[in-house]
Amino acid sequence: MSLFTTSKTRMPAPDQALPGRDRVMPVPDRHLVLGRPLVPPFPAATERVLIGMGCFWGAERLLWSLPGIWVTAVGYAGGFTANPTYEEVCSGRTGHNEVVQVVFDPADLAFEALLKVFWDSHDPTQGMRQGNDVGTQYRSGLYVTSAAQRLAAEESRSAFGRKLAAAGFGAITTEIGEDPIFYYAEDYHQQYLARNPNGYCGLAGTGVKCG
Repeated sequence: MSLFTTSKTRMPAPDQALPGRDRVMPVPDRHLVLGRPLVPPFPAATERVLIGMGCFWGAERLLWSLPGIWVTAVGYAGGFTANPTYEEVCSGRTGHNEVVQVVFDPADLAFEALLKVFWDSHDPTQGMRQGNDVGTQYRSGLYVTSAAQRLAAEESRSAFGRKLAAAGFGAITTEIGEDPIFYYAEDYHQQYLARNPNGYCGLAGTGVKCG
């Protein structure tokens, strides 16, 4: 049987998902690198978007390094289970994606520039996986927080898709959704590659520098 036909690559139905819990995951008070609060309220001038591009460790390090980023945090979104644990998400029974919550200042980082980094830094054609990481939690995703963001995301997906098609690549499978509930991941996942500089970075296979 192919590795990619397991149940972990199929989204569960809502009534099949794990029930979760009411308890919110505790997270550190401050970003380990940027020194800013991980939880709202965020400055009024900032915008927020959730980005899924495979394992969230490497994605977060790439994103927090961009100019104009106010803060990042990793977590789970796009599924059904309330306040899931990492183990539950990895089971494939929550429907959640591993995502990075990105809070940015559009005066210093245009959303279109952030989208370019997104498309250039992973393979958005792989469905329920990213490289060797297989499962629904590794799908490509953009979860927007405004109508303007959604329009820009959809337009950029179409434009990048045309370029991929011209180069002989497959269709984009990126999921674009609107502001689902963001559940913070466990504290040891937050800024994981700042704590563990030689740790696993799933972006390495895309040509993005992981260190």
